[in-house]
Amino acid sequence: MPYRLWAFKFVCTQPRCKRQKLTGCGVYKTVRRVLDMDGWYYMGTEYLECRLCKKKLAGWSLDILDQLDASHRSIFPAILTYRLSCDLKVVRLMRERTLGNSVTRLYNQLREQHSQTWMSRTLYYLSVCDHFVVPGAAPLRVTPPPPFLDVPSAQWLLTVHGYDVLFQLEDFKARVTSIFGSILKMDSTKKVTKKLAGAAHGTAAWATNVGNEYGQVLITVLTDSEGEGLLDMAAGLQQRYSRAGVAPPKLLYVTRDCCALMGKGKTAAMFSQWEELIVRLDVGHLIRRFARGVTTESHPLYALFLRRLSSCMLVWCAEDVERLLEAKRGELKESHITGLSDAQVLKRIRLKEMARHCRRRTHGAEETERLIGELLETFIDATDTLGVRLLDRDRMQAIWQTQRQHLVCIQDPPGVSIYTNKGKDVTKGGVILPVLRCARESTSLESFHLHLNHFIPGTSASAEHFQAYLLEGLVRWNEDRAEAAAEGGGQKQTLHCYDGVAQHAINELSQKLLGRSLVKDHTRPAKYTGELIGVKYLFSQSHGDQRLESNLGKDPDVPDGTPDLFEGGEVEEDDLGELEEEDDPTMSLPDLDDHLPPVPPLRKATPSPTQPNPSQVPVVTPPEWLALMKAQRGASKGQ
Repeated sequence: MPYRLWAFKFVCTQPRCKRQKLTGCGVYKTVRRVLDMDGWYYMGTEYLECRLCKKKLAGWSLDILDQLDASHRSIFPAILTYRLSCDLKVVRLMRERTLGNSVTRLYNQLREQHSQTWMSRTLYYLSVCDHFVVPGAAPLRVTPPPPFLDVPSAQWLLTVHGYDVLFQLEDFKARVTSIFGSILKMDSTKKVTKKLAGAAHGTAAWATNVGNEYGQVLITVLTDSEGEGLLDMAAGLQQRYSRAGVAPPKLLYVTRDCCALMGKGKTAAMFSQWEELIVRLDVGHLIRRFARGVTTESHPLYALFLRRLSSCMLVWCAEDVERLLEAKRGELKESHITGLSDAQVLKRIRLKEMARHCRRRTHGAEETERLIGELLETFIDATDTLGVRLLDRDRMQAIWQTQRQHLVCIQDPPGVSIYTNKGKDVTKGGVILPVLRCARESTSLESFHLHLNHFIPGTSASAEHFQAYLLEGLVRWNEDRAEAAAEGGGQKQTLHCYDGVAQHAINELSQKLLGRSLVKDHTRPAKYTGELIGVKYLFSQSHGDQRLESNLGKDPDVPDGTPDLFEGGEVEEDDLGELEEEDDPTMSLPDLDDHLPPVPPLRKATPSPTQPNPSQVPVVTPPEWLALMKAQRGASKGQ
């Protein structure tokens, strides 16, 4: 009851009332049942009225809650829907989309918790009643315990989670558009677009993402096509940097449109306001282009060929490798292992250690072309023990002719630092080793693509919920990497929270009262820039200026279309944690265009020599069975 207990002054939101103050008019007639972790509780509220328009509002309506400050708004314990309400402790368990953390699993856990609590209370109640039973006295009339109240369906829980995200949508958009970077990466994926359902189903072809050198994602948009379909996204990013006064990025890694035969490439023309932007092709993507010339990935020489191809494009820094060898030799000496050559020590270094402590650089376009040419000459006729070629000669020659022009596009630009020191040096074998972060590869975006599919729960989602889940996933992804993006690194804080509004409010008051910030807020969100994100960008291309956000009910006492509460305990969704049987690699669907050989007739099963033929076993009825047993006993006695 914020009006009576906290003495808040609320105003009417109707335009014609001109912020007329609301007055109390008693207690609201409805008492709400709220789902908790192990049971239910009831919540009531007050009734407020506008003297001008005579409109009455319950204390839990959004028109009232939105007028509270951050400290009092955070105390409100639940999310309300028309039929039931859900405590925030339950809602928070649905926010993290990880392996095995599905809504169906939460539904089953809640049922178990509620059932255990109900049985415990029922057992205690019946045991107390049992003390009043007196032998020989009249039977005691015991009132039955309250019936068990079932947990609402998983679909209802998912809807409540959607409400929770939609309430924070404006804050999420502001946090996403507050991310910057000096080295950007752009890549696209198709898989997540298949989850878009409803009227927008089938309209999205790509989900394009732009990340920075720390692994954070600046923007994610759904488009019906690449190329010109990304012009508005590029314009929004350029305006973001300009309005914030942040220096434009120096380098952009892409997987396509990196160069042109004459003039600027398509990507450079797309970001025309950044005149000094250097566009480079992702090395890993170029390696995958060459891998298309391989006859089969299961070839024994396939892994060796890719390793040699990678070394033709990138070479380890000799100084860093020498320092790591010295550190590894010191570690081995502490374990009383000495007398090893450099080659033997190098074999004991894992590839992850090399990538963590050593830098790599490009050879230069001419040297790279020479090395790859020699590599192809070496492997062009290479075969395995059965005579199967590793490379398809015609296909690889065609790839080499088209891709050799892109060798210039993978070279490290002069004056741009590809590696950054995380500021978390480690000591191994008495040698201090820096922990490095490389901004060259787009592996962080590829990792984001894998997690992007988990942001959207289930196998499909409407446009409104798709947008909400996408923004929530972006914010959580960026916040997890925000500490790495902060300068200096420092000690990792134990506080783990994604509520940007609460973090900002706490720091604002703690700076005022204590002279210091209590919470490390690495993102520091600015005002939302107005950039179109996710599905809204798609709608601007294909549906015009269609409003995407759901019309959330300002009053939870008005029907809102929530699903049936107790129908369907499970919701169809991705299997995020169940173990599946491994697919048989020898089995595949046949090609109908091929001529299939005739299938031989099924061979009849031959009876085992130790078992009688089932066709020769007589059918025995119970009387015959007794006679047969007596005959067998008599025969055994005679023997």
